[in-house]
Amino acid sequence: MKISMKTDYALRVLFTLVEHYQRGPIPIRELARRNEVPKRFLEQIMLEMKSRGWVQSTMGKQGGYILAKSPDKITAGEVIRHFDGVLAPIGCVSVYHYESCSQEPVCRFRRLFLDVRNHAAQLMDSATLESIYRGDPVRRDEVFNMELIGGAGI
Repeated sequence: MKISMKTDYALRVLFTLVEHYQRGPIPIRELARRNEVPKRFLEQIMLEMKSRGWVQSTMGKQGGYILAKSPDKITAGEVIRHFDGVLAPIGCVSVYHYESCSQEPVCRFRRLFLDVRNHAAQLMDSATLESIYRGDPVRRDEVFNMELIGGAGI
């Protein structure tokens, strides 16, 4: 699974808002700067998140954005699905973006991708912004742990 830049930017900003939850609004210029997101692109993302009820905006000199919902009420799964549409790695195991394939009746690796979809969906849907925020950032040595690397492309 690979998320889009739009989803990446949305998650970055949401975690900044989680960090400042209940401490007042953050101006969009500041959100863009802190998260290295182009301001124009962020404006579009914020409008989408506002329409989903995840953020609220206030106008004026002290205005900006805040979370509209508690961080324990927004999941990674719903954010990713909103911006990217699917969690399924291939179309023939997607519920909402299903794509038929002539090999479905005999395909053996489809089962693996269905399991990947189900596991990813369960993980993403149980991961709230709050629970993710409480976790530790990934260390570089975790990414390059040779015991976990079984081949190129990981």
